[in-house]
Amino acid sequence: TNIGSILASVNPYKPIPGLYGVDAIDLYRQHRLGELPPHIFATANECYCCLWKRHDSQCVLISGESGAGKTESTKLLLKFLSAMSQASLGTPASEKSTRVEEAILES
Repeated sequence: TNIGSILASVNPYKPIPGLYGVDAIDLYRQHRLGELPPHIFATANECYCCLWKRHDSQCVLISGESGAGKTESTKLLLKFLSAMSQASLGTPASEKSTRVEEAILES
């Protein structure tokens, strides 16, 4: 659920098909926070928009207990931001995965 710009999420401890795929990235990049159901991509999109429209630095705090999914949430956030930055450079959808994205995600 969303509480303003805060996303409270629960780790389902199992994969949910399509929840974090390319289609979800494309959907959430076209909408503002609150227009679609709560999702980590909506939060990431809000950060991205604020970064470029207001030229404000952004910070995302991901917290939770051990095993809550903090690392996976971070990877998903970086995946979305990488896709957004590639789209702004005009990179075709077929080339969304680049060495830069892979290096960031591996870090």
